[in-house]
Amino acid sequence: MVKAKIRRTTYFMANQPPIHGRGTSENPRNRFEPIETIRDSDIIDPEDPSPETHFLKDTSRSIISTNESPDIGFDASINVYRGCEHGCIYCYARPTHEYLGFSAGLDFETKILVKEDAPELLRRELSSSNWKPQVLAMSGVTDPYQPVERRLQLTRRCLDVLVEFRNPVAIITKNFLVTRDLELLKELARYEAITVILSVTTLNGDLARIMEPRTSQPGRRLAAIGALVRAGVPTGVLIAPIIPALNDHEIPSIIEAAVKAGAQYARYTILRLPHAVKNLFEQWLTHHFPDRKEKVLNRIRAIRGGKLNDPRFGSRMRGEGIFAEQIEAMFSAACRKAGISNGRPNLSTAAFTRPNGSQLSLFQ
Repeated sequence: MVKAKIRRTTYFMANQPPIHGRGTSENPRNRFEPIETIRDSDIIDPEDPSPETHFLKDTSRSIISTNESPDIGFDASINVYRGCEHGCIYCYARPTHEYLGFSAGLDFETKILVKEDAPELLRRELSSSNWKPQVLAMSGVTDPYQPVERRLQLTRRCLDVLVEFRNPVAIITKNFLVTRDLELLKELARYEAITVILSVTTLNGDLARIMEPRTSQPGRRLAAIGALVRAGVPTGVLIAPIIPALNDHEIPSIIEAAVKAGAQYARYTILRLPHAVKNLFEQWLTHHFPDRKEKVLNRIRAIRGGKLNDPRFGSRMRGEGIFAEQIEAMFSAACRKAGISNGRPNLSTAAFTRPNGSQLSLFQ
């Protein structure tokens, strides 16, 4: 693993054929870079092996990030990885790679920054008297259980720290690998300090393979819900993103399947296409769904005030207009029919303790 360096040149590969096992074959220009190199000669052969994933050392000196967004249900989060090999084409986090000098396209899923000392940083920050015990989200940006976690175990080691401090955490993932850490999650559950949310975008395995190529298949995610619930870990399902005219019709069947697996609550968000993600998603539709491309894009525009993205707080997660209202109504009706809440469990900080053994209780 090498130390990450900020790139000053970005490469653009236009109209490339899909790459097996990758969400995109495009590497659009970084919007912050004044110079770009266009390599017309780099034509990708879709039969070639997928581009190798490179893991770079992230030298960040802190691990807990905070936000003041009214649209997000947490104020603090941990991200041990930047970039995500899952390769979900729709991922709203892709543009964050541009702050590192990379592209939001193929770079995002092949150049992964790793915070090797994340557990040590977390222990230091939780030990500080400045830390006010609160729910930490893992992860607010990229998946904490993406494939490299199987080898590096940074998420697991961070969970060890959270168990030590009994600090509550909400985990969001698309990967069955979360079940590896059942014993740690069960320990947090003893203190009402854990909830896990499995993101299920579709029940169609073929769609999942091209839309989110390196995630666990839908059936495995449902199996993870079952395993977590049987272990006594509060677990919910997140339908995210809902893509109008592509997977919105699956809302009732996803909720039904998740409840059958044991899910205790459900949430949803509608597709967001910030910055470079708009063009990446359009190109993906061109390759995989040319027959319905315009219908999907027009439905998105109808939800986003005539544009493909609306970043305003209050509407960016749920959208506006008749189609957004139809999605909300379908989701609510499906939850009522399945007998599931669209809320989420309240986590407790009452058991928080620091390594010296002193206990701090906070009652809201």
